[in-house]
Amino acid sequence: MSSHHIVREKQEPALLILDLTGFDEEHLGQLLEWSPTVLVNDDSAEKLQSLGIKFDVLLTENEPEFLQDNLRFVPIGINALQAGLQFLIEDQYPAVNIIADKRSISEFLIFTSQITLVIFSNNQKIYPVSSGFSKWKAAGEMIEILQIPSDFVQSGLEPISSNQFKTKTDGFFTLQFAQPFLFIAEEI
Repeated sequence: MSSHHIVREKQEPALLILDLTGFDEEHLGQLLEWSPTVLVNDDSAEKLQSLGIKFDVLLTENEPEFLQDNLRFVPIGINALQAGLQFLIEDQYPAVNIIADKRSISEFLIFTSQITLVIFSNNQKIYPVSSGFSKWKAAGEMIEILQIPSDFVQSGLEPISSNQFKTKTDGFFTLQFAQPFLFIAEEI
């Protein structure tokens, strides 16, 4: 017996691609599996076209060179990240996966209360969590806490360095802190 799933527009996270350098094509395929709305900058557009992958929105400062049916163009303004996230927020997307080079987490801070973010960068999956966050992991898996607050308390993790931890055993780890959220990174 087969199952049929209807995917409604904006049900799946959008995909904002800013840098595909070194990003695994198999993982890209997984992110594209449910046909998300795909936003790209000029550099990523060329790479996706060479792979035969269509995109929906081109973030550009230039006269568009890409001819593709139903392609929307968004002027970059400050930068492609901000232009893309602002576009998604204005269009009421609830979530976005972002493929980017290493960036400062501060670039994402103003957007975390407006859209759910997951950032894929340098073989890491980075995302904001709120206090009380708990997740099951196998023993020995690495977790990086970006910007550890002074009131940070964790359980189930063993410190490796100032902001890197590994899980002690198979099971849940938990994070507690006073600020609205913090970013964690996991290996992908």
